[in-house]
Amino acid sequence: MCPAGVDVPGYISLLKAGRYDDAVRLIRKDNPFPTVCALICEHPCEGRCRRMLVDAPVNIRGLKRYAVDHCGEVPVPAKMDDTGKKIAVIGGGPSGLSAAYFLSIMGHKVTIFEKRAQLGGMLRYGIPNYRLPRERLQWDIDAILSTGVECKLNCDISSPEAIAEIRDNYDATYISIGSHNAKEIGIPGEYAKGVIPAVEMLRGIGDDAMPNFENKTVVVIGGGNVAMDVARTAKRLGATEVSIVYRRRKEDMTALPEEVDGAIAEGCSLFQLKAPSRIETDKSGNVRALWVKPQIVGQADRSGRPRPVDASENEEKLPCQIIISAIGQATDIQFFEDYGIPVFRGNIKAGKNSVVDANHGTYAGGDCVTGPSTVINAVAAGKVAAANIDSYLGFNHVIEVNVDIPLPEITDFIPGGRIEMRERYAKQRGSDFDEIEYGMTFEEAMHEASRCMRCDYHGFGSFRGGRHTKW
Repeated sequence: MCPAGVDVPGYISLLKAGRYDDAVRLIRKDNPFPTVCALICEHPCEGRCRRMLVDAPVNIRGLKRYAVDHCGEVPVPAKMDDTGKKIAVIGGGPSGLSAAYFLSIMGHKVTIFEKRAQLGGMLRYGIPNYRLPRERLQWDIDAILSTGVECKLNCDISSPEAIAEIRDNYDATYISIGSHNAKEIGIPGEYAKGVIPAVEMLRGIGDDAMPNFENKTVVVIGGGNVAMDVARTAKRLGATEVSIVYRRRKEDMTALPEEVDGAIAEGCSLFQLKAPSRIETDKSGNVRALWVKPQIVGQADRSGRPRPVDASENEEKLPCQIIISAIGQATDIQFFEDYGIPVFRGNIKAGKNSVVDANHGTYAGGDCVTGPSTVINAVAAGKVAAANIDSYLGFNHVIEVNVDIPLPEITDFIPGGRIEMRERYAKQRGSDFDEIEYGMTFEEAMHEASRCMRCDYHGFGSFRGGRHTKW
């Protein structure tokens, strides 16, 4: 199940028929980031794939990548009649851009207010080029802007005057500012020279400001995808040694397994069950070492993972010159809270329909509501907000695409192998920022597409009425 409602069996069947442009058109009905999700989506849909009844889930992300790699210039849907309504979108990340895309197609005039110099949010300022090349990201952004979306870059709206101007001149507002602030480590010495928050490091790289780690020993604190990204990036920036310190076990990491294995293959060391306790500095205040406390696994917590507990062993010293903190992100919502936007536990409080203030047409979605999440969840939030803003403005526009989906073939599903994505060799890719993953070949794509069991026609999908052709 795709959080954004993308018709997965539909575009796989189109791909199998060689109709790559139609496959991308079908994806864009629900998700304006086909290329981005083809490269970095965490593919929760594979966890619900019916093929697991036979062997392993279909490589859905890999097939999506084959479609976007082989399609032509696929035009966006034609705009509907002008409604005369103006909508402000605060934040140009995946959620804001998705909402702007759908609202613009519906005929509304949409303006994005983006604080940074470029659009993309965490897609640009949080994901390295070797995973998501900037030109591939820009292809999706250009398609979104081609619907008529206006954007104001380097635009900080954190003043009462700016908010008042938006409320006076726009009929509705969607807040999608993302989580760009670093969380504190909470140990002595965390403000020493050489301690770098991961989000700040990746933000600078997003604007081509590369730090120099030549001949430095780097320690990364954290176990998520961001921690893996900065560890692998530090290697590419010349660090002689990169260590990843995590207070739980490797199998408890929130990072994708392939990201963890990729970091280790590129030469990063992993220290499991080590909790940071303090940072040692020299007389000038520069980082000299990270001290860690060994842990043992305890009882499971609410996430189902064993809780780390202090072991009786002595603290251990990890000498280093650079420490990168990647223990999580927070949303900068202080101004919105001061202005009267409801806040709950560090995030904007919004209903399931994204509404914050129904009287003033204020909506919110994405990371600023849920906390740091995935790209596809941000896209889904933007889609929900677009539908509800359209309804609030007194309309009921329908988003659909006229694509004829091939009927399923009658065949036996014999157990077989799943095609996995190939990558450049670790020694080749570890010193540059070129893309590390190879797309599927034609033979691989056709084999993988043939494994699809067409849940839109068979099983529970048919009981739900088959596919949704519009929303």
